[in-house]
Amino acid sequence: MDLSSIAPLNPRLDSDRQLLVLELDHGKANEMGSEQLAVFERLCAVIEDPRRDQAITCLCTTSRRVSKRGTAIFIAGANVTERVDWDDARVKTHVLRQRALMRRLRRLPVFNIALSTGVTLGWGVEYVLTADYAMATGKASFGLPETGLGIVPGARGTAELAGAIGPAQALRLGCTGETVDATEAARIGLVQELVSDIDAGLTRVEALADRLRRRSPLAVAAYKRALLDGLGRGEAARIEIEAAAYDRCVDSGEAAIGRVNFAAIRAGETPAWGRDSER
Repeated sequence: MDLSSIAPLNPRLDSDRQLLVLELDHGKANEMGSEQLAVFERLCAVIEDPRRDQAITCLCTTSRRVSKRGTAIFIAGANVTERVDWDDARVKTHVLRQRALMRRLRRLPVFNIALSTGVTLGWGVEYVLTADYAMATGKASFGLPETGLGIVPGARGTAELAGAIGPAQALRLGCTGETVDATEAARIGLVQELVSDIDAGLTRVEALADRLRRRSPLAVAAYKRALLDGLGRGEAARIEIEAAAYDRCVDSGEAAIGRVNFAAIRAGETPAWGRDSER
């Protein structure tokens, strides 16, 4: 797989595990501006492309970035300084682009993990919300400073945060701008797992990737899509979405592969899952 188009994200492909790891290291503090949005858009295109010749079933974003003062950094927010001379219309257009990107990231047909290793502010928190599973080291911290800048979190932080951690905690973070440490982030459900450091976190990611690569990529993508599509809907709609996902697995031939290889799968072997064009 050609990853040259996303080289600024420092991608590392573990082909055996079908795992793509991104180690952010750019700008002053891994801030996200127009240049980074373009790279992440290319990342989405790479993973969404059904013609890709190398399966990716797991994606992980992390960082080993440390400031000159020794502060660990994951994503310190959006690049607000690039907007100093922008007019209101350009700012709105830029944030619309951010929202569209975040939606694509949330819907990627792979298991997406965020491993926060340090300061995670604004856009960084919103990026965590695009992940299917979030981990944090003891050096991680999380906050939404936007209301102190005269804006609201505009790329999922207002629309999706309450669904993840509840309205009271979302109001606390969004209204006050209070920063919470990794332990508190785990307590309120912003992250799902704590790890001792980045290497321990990556070991855990590799273990999850090992499990994922044994499963049907199409079935994993269908399950994720159905689960997300069903959020906030009534029971009847959720069941209908589930039925469509199940039918997709059957119609693609993946269910038949699973039946034929049932004994081998139980013994720990991985069948040659199909590569249907629809993920």
